[in-house]
Amino acid sequence: MKHSLQLRLSQHLTLTPQLQQSIRLLQLSTMELNQEIEKFLLDNPLLEREDGMREETAAPPTPGTTDFTPTTTTSTASETEADTTASDTHGSADTGGFEEDYSHGGTRDDNDEVEYPQVAAEAQSLRDHLISQLSLTQIPDHDQRLVTLLIDSLDDHGYLQQDLAELIELLPDELNIELDDLQVALRHLQNLDPPGVGARNLGECLKLQLETLSATTPYRAQALEVVSHHLEVLAARDFLKLKKVLHCEDAILRGIKNLITGLNPRPGAAFSSGDTRYIVPDVVVKKLKGVWLAALNPDAMPKLRINRLYADILQRNRDAGHQQLAGQLQEARWLIKNVQQRFDTILRVSQAIVDRQRHFFEHGEVAMRPLVLREIADTLDLHESTVSRVTTQKFMFTPRGIYELKYFFGSHVTTDTGGSASSTAIRALIKQLVNAENGKKPLSDSQISEILGQQGIVVARRTVAKYRESMQILPVNLRKSL
Repeated sequence: MKHSLQLRLSQHLTLTPQLQQSIRLLQLSTMELNQEIEKFLLDNPLLEREDGMREETAAPPTPGTTDFTPTTTTSTASETEADTTASDTHGSADTGGFEEDYSHGGTRDDNDEVEYPQVAAEAQSLRDHLISQLSLTQIPDHDQRLVTLLIDSLDDHGYLQQDLAELIELLPDELNIELDDLQVALRHLQNLDPPGVGARNLGECLKLQLETLSATTPYRAQALEVVSHHLEVLAARDFLKLKKVLHCEDAILRGIKNLITGLNPRPGAAFSSGDTRYIVPDVVVKKLKGVWLAALNPDAMPKLRINRLYADILQRNRDAGHQQLAGQLQEARWLIKNVQQRFDTILRVSQAIVDRQRHFFEHGEVAMRPLVLREIADTLDLHESTVSRVTTQKFMFTPRGIYELKYFFGSHVTTDTGGSASSTAIRALIKQLVNAENGKKPLSDSQISEILGQQGIVVARRTVAKYRESMQILPVNLRKSL
């Protein structure tokens, strides 16, 4: 085989580390961005956050220092930790005085204000709430242990989903626990607060709550009859059948229904610990002199800069021994530039959205116009994937509420005039029609489709049903009222 050399020209895309970082930061939410920056602050001594205290105590800027100055009004957790560490170090150098003042009485003035750390109160769980009540009862220890077993078997809503016979099979035979023992323990559990806890189904839960009401409560007896034997009929809103079964008129049935719907179908939900997530909007929209304008939220923008001390050292010493610091300096500058570019891109995209959806800000959802990512991408000379990253998990604060940027994009439906209507606007119209309908004769999906057609919006019945379900609006038979 003869060997030969050949030249070939080819093109390929190479993502530099700086470009990769820019893309990654662009798709992060505000919370994820702050977490990413905290990692950089821990790993790179050349990078630091800028706040008021540091600006007051810092030396005058030296050549080679790079500042990134988007404003912010909140201090950071890392700064608080740094201040705490500094105060701890200062305190350890004078431990004797501290112990003298606080361990031996000292000379501290009683009028001095001492700040104690604030600890968030932990919410009481359903189990702790029930166990605390159980400890105050006078039932035998054997029954208390069985009630505790049932408490540990409750779900987050306070229901006992597991069958008592199945629980007995899980217990050791030497305990000699019978089904009657667990039934007695269950009755003790169902007498605890909140009413309805320990129920095995919705009907039993509502029945337990009704039984705690006074016997003179209006419609209590009829409500007990409904939840015990006709709950499915009430759920189906078959009011004619209920009136025949209960031998009552509309007014009485309305009172029974109001009494039952006023009960709590999930008695343990109030004790469930759910994680609360707070949204920090990236953009704020206001109307100034008749024009809707978008502006970056200062509280969402990290304020970063190059550490002046290390930058000054690198400027004076450029030998090979400081190559690691030089690399970290370049990484810090990249991060600052990419963070700034991230917010600049978010602002450009947000303003383009505001310009196209100004009728929404004026009149609400019914005035939303169709919008796709490509339209924004072509206007700003960006790639469609870039716009998709910008609009994901980024939020806009408006006079009408807080919305994710993706909310302003949606499919379109043609009109009989050849135009198009936004799916968001159609959902708003459907919601308006349902809210204004006659409760005794609610609108069906076909009727809603016909009404929209009369307004020039061609929407099939199945499309109306899809939009209605996405807004969690019940079907026509379940929206009927007395």
